[in-house]
Amino acid sequence: MRDFRRVADGVAAQIAAGRLRAGDRLPTQRGFARRHGIADSTANRVYAELARRGLVVGEVGRGTFVRAAPPVAGPALAEPSPARVDLELNYPVVDGQSELLGAGLARLARPDVLAAAMRPAGAAGTAAARQAVAALLARPGWSPAPADVLFAGNGRQAIAAAVAALVPTGGRLGVEAFTYPVVKALAGRLGVTLVPLDCDAEGLRPDALLAARRAGPLRAVYLQPTLHNPLGVTMPAARRAELAAVLGQIDAVAVEDAVWSFLDADAPPPLAAYAPERVIHTDSLSKRLAPGLTAGFLIGPPALRDRLTAALRSGAWTVTGYALEAATGWLTDGTAAAISAAKRADAAERQGIAAEALRGFTLRADARSYFCWWELPGPWRADTFVAAAARHGIAVTPAASFAVLPHRTPNALRLALASPPLPQLRGTLATLAALAGGDPDDSSPD
Repeated sequence: MRDFRRVADGVAAQIAAGRLRAGDRLPTQRGFARRHGIADSTANRVYAELARRGLVVGEVGRGTFVRAAPPVAGPALAEPSPARVDLELNYPVVDGQSELLGAGLARLARPDVLAAAMRPAGAAGTAAARQAVAALLARPGWSPAPADVLFAGNGRQAIAAAVAALVPTGGRLGVEAFTYPVVKALAGRLGVTLVPLDCDAEGLRPDALLAARRAGPLRAVYLQPTLHNPLGVTMPAARRAELAAVLGQIDAVAVEDAVWSFLDADAPPPLAAYAPERVIHTDSLSKRLAPGLTAGFLIGPPALRDRLTAALRSGAWTVTGYALEAATGWLTDGTAAAISAAKRADAAERQGIAAEALRGFTLRADARSYFCWWELPGPWRADTFVAAAARHGIAVTPAASFAVLPHRTPNALRLALASPPLPQLRGTLATLAALAGGDPDDSSPD
């Protein structure tokens, strides 16, 4: 019974996240069973469970469709809040950030700088920008060469370009079993098959990568070695060295997503330091500086430079000249370093609030990160809790959003802590704790 309900939870989470929309037709039960590796009878129970929750409706001769609207929750839940609290997306902004960024914009008003900013930047950017990014990303054990830096419009586009350059349509891309949802969507658009790879407390397991390669061709692997989103794991140095060796053994390239690594100053050198010829390192400024600033970076081996450049151009994923000039100024005048330091302190404070508010629950988090993984208490299912939280005006992300295999989705949520003001975050987490301590059956429709 638990198995069919978990599969139903995965579909419900897709509906809640908007990936399945009102009016979308689900596969036939037999097709659903094949897709999820379950028996036809189990698929029948999944569809019955979704109908019981009021999420889908069956039409004779036509199929099963997502309902136009979810059922109204019972009286045990709060009335809808007029203010939505976003614990789905992380938009870290610290006090004084706008003033710091504003001071650096004055140079862009100079005619010579503005003229340069109005010209197309191209994948290679400018010499000054490459030098600034190389200095930004350097850390003990790794100093990227400025000549190896390429630019994208943002971090997502940097990842997209790397995957497009490495994996052809129909190819296989290894990913951690819980991965960045954008990569799941990107793979669908590029016609790439995702291969989930098991992880442990130290991150991606080398033996899982080897097993995936034995099962079929594997062009590349995407992973997050530092402050993994959503699990918060940082891979130790020994594991990074093991993975680097395996990449050489199976002749594959890794796409390393380091967007949150600026929060962990004590992390080991990036994977690119262990296998520079087999790793494309990606990062961006949206988390370090401001969500409205879009500039992404790729540090790749010289042998892949032409392919990466072609992917950036063909996807229209190159950075704008204005963003590049602004970023270069903030990187070189100390603004980026000051804001990053403030965000490290801010993330630690928010993790302290979360640990206190959710004391007694099963929580996985790194004290330096902006998110945590919450394993819900037994009576709750993730989709039910998401709906209940929404009735309080709180948006949270179910585990299904990150799971590559829906039938292996745990009963968990990811909480993004960066966006609400601190007092609101404290009150919101207290509300969620009280909700989790209640009985979900009291909120079910009759």
